[in-house]
Amino acid sequence: MNLSDDQLERYARHIVLKEIGGDGQKKLLEATIAIVGAGGIGSPLIQYLAAAGVGTLRIIDDDAVALSNLQRQTLFGSDDIGAAKVSRASAAIAKLNPDVTVEPIHARLTDERIEGFLKGATLIVDGSDNFETRLLVADAALKARVPLVSAAIGQFEGQLAVFRGWEADKPCYRCFVGSSPDQPDVSCADQGVLGALAGIMGSMAAMEAIRQITGFGEDMAGKLLLFDALNLRARTLSLPKDPGCPTCAD
Repeated sequence: MNLSDDQLERYARHIVLKEIGGDGQKKLLEATIAIVGAGGIGSPLIQYLAAAGVGTLRIIDDDAVALSNLQRQTLFGSDDIGAAKVSRASAAIAKLNPDVTVEPIHARLTDERIEGFLKGATLIVDGSDNFETRLLVADAALKARVPLVSAAIGQFEGQLAVFRGWEADKPCYRCFVGSSPDQPDVSCADQGVLGALAGIMGSMAAMEAIRQITGFGEDMAGKLLLFDALNLRARTLSLPKDPGCPTCAD
């Protein structure tokens, strides 16, 4: 594909980066990213992927905008309260970048929907807030061999990882958490969450999605980034592949 004059100007700050360049920008425009959740992580994620010119954003979320969301979900405003998040996200993206096609799905992600949701996707980004959905997404991404960018937040802590468990030296999500994580789902309504932390981790998830598509810098797959907002510290851990993992060991 050839970039138009408007696209050359719009994406000029990407194109002048030698690690991305025109070829990398074309890859972004041709990519399809499946996004699970349009909430705290999904909000900045969607905005930055749209601004970056990712050609198709397929977004699934069954929730409506609530007043309590606005403390951290900057994609929405007071006028959006009561509307489906995916529909308001679509409207916001249309204003931001006409290059981007949005495929909104106002539904909960289920076993019956996951295969179609991943069909044709370049990668998937999971910003959901419960382990049942995360395990569903992780298993389906592994089976379809679609790279998974996984981000999570809680109170003052965030984590980010990329999983490509079908590769011989890379772990899958279950290598990290096990088959049945021994912890209950805890909502931010119960424990609270720093609003700006959602912006940080959602933006970092967008950066890793762009890295997976364009290939700039060091590969994040097989590593876990932990961010501590209380003390403004970040550290990166290596995640080993579990040789006994029933999901990816074979």
